[in-house]
Amino acid sequence: MLASGPRSFPMSPASFARLAEAVLAHHRGAGKKLATAESCTGGAIAAALTDIAGSSDVFERGFVVYSNEAKSELLGVPAALIARHGAVSAEVAAAMAEGALARSRADGAVSVTGIAGPGGGSATKPVGLVYIGSARRGAPPAVERHVFTGDRAAVRAATVRRALEVLLAMDAR
Repeated sequence: MLASGPRSFPMSPASFARLAEAVLAHHRGAGKKLATAESCTGGAIAAALTDIAGSSDVFERGFVVYSNEAKSELLGVPAALIARHGAVSAEVAAAMAEGALARSRADGAVSVTGIAGPGGGSATKPVGLVYIGSARRGAPPAVERHVFTGDRAAVRAATVRRALEVLLAMDAR
């Protein structure tokens, strides 16, 4: 028996419901499908989207790629790229988003890689550092760099929220 229960997790699907509904409606109207490639959020972006009934007409698939090996095996991120820049980098976030597109039938994808904490940070890559990548078919990928504050749950929640906002802003035409 565990001495204490799990910590409170502020990423309940209800907390992102309106935003997820807006993302789905935006892409549904254009007949477009989405994919996710998640490391530090462990599938929470996909969970927020699929918590909405009827999401399967927009959400095509999600990849949870927590390890470097998974990033390479499932998304085709070159191991040399990870070795050169680190798993938490703009280059890897872009490659993850492109890999999700290449390995799905989606029209757009979002990726996240970061250091949620409480450990694992450094002077150059602090806890809270997150890269959010996005890619659409026929367009180069884009990447945002963020340093979110708070504990692990807060960093992850901020990452999910921003990733959903990125998907909402993605041109669905």
